[in-house]
Amino acid sequence: MKILISADMEGATGVTWPADVLPGTPQWERCRAMFTSDVNAAVLGFFDGGAADVLINEAHWSMRNLLLERLDERAQMLTGKHKSLSMVEGIQHGDVDGIAFVGYHTGAGTAGVLAHTYLANSITGVWLNGARASEGLLNAHVVAEYGVPVVLVTGDDLTCADAEGYAPAARKVAVKDHVSRYAAVCRTPARTAGDIRAAAKEAAGLARKAEPVEGGPFTVEIEFDAEHLADAATVVPGVGRTGERRVSYTSLTMYEGIRTFKAVTTIVSSAVEEQYG
Repeated sequence: MKILISADMEGATGVTWPADVLPGTPQWERCRAMFTSDVNAAVLGFFDGGAADVLINEAHWSMRNLLLERLDERAQMLTGKHKSLSMVEGIQHGDVDGIAFVGYHTGAGTAGVLAHTYLANSITGVWLNGARASEGLLNAHVVAEYGVPVVLVTGDDLTCADAEGYAPAARKVAVKDHVSRYAAVCRTPARTAGDIRAAAKEAAGLARKAEPVEGGPFTVEIEFDAEHLADAATVVPGVGRTGERRVSYTSLTMYEGIRTFKAVTTIVSSAVEEQYG
């Protein structure tokens, strides 16, 4: 059994505001340890449940946040940027039996601690075939094309509720309860580590390859907080304006859909100015 862990940071234990997740800040250095604790707890739980191989894909910001030296020695970690499938890199090789979304969060324009979709700001909403989409929902559709189930989701309580929509059978662990975008009632690392490890052990029993799901075509609509960002997004082939601050595109597969989404967010981030957006 091989498990892939897609590890994001906004949904980690103790994380509640931007400085907690922005590389280089003192708070980020502190929260890296708690992020690593969450991920390592999942690693331990999956091995407890019978996994033979666990690969961690670093999925936050610089993708260089986890402390490798604190991870269980049986795990391996894919770290660094510029990966073909970004947050779920590794799924395309066909040897993964189950995936865990650890440290995830809710989507842009919705309630949740540090809620966003790919970009920390600038995007105010994403819809997939008309349904509001978080990173979890987008990535769940990608991995389904490879027959891989989402077996574990951790984050705040609203992230766990969101996951009920795209991975109802997955085990969920809320490491904190949402109060506002920048506030939460947090459990201690000792408690969340125990909860995640126990849930991952159970989740290992759900890791079974299934038939690939061909759910396309997929229409993705993206809303920005400024008109010029919608204009910038249309540089990407196939992306067109649907409103003053909205664009959309249609892909036959989510493999192509998520790659186009990555291209759009890369172009748009380069069009954002520091003070005026």
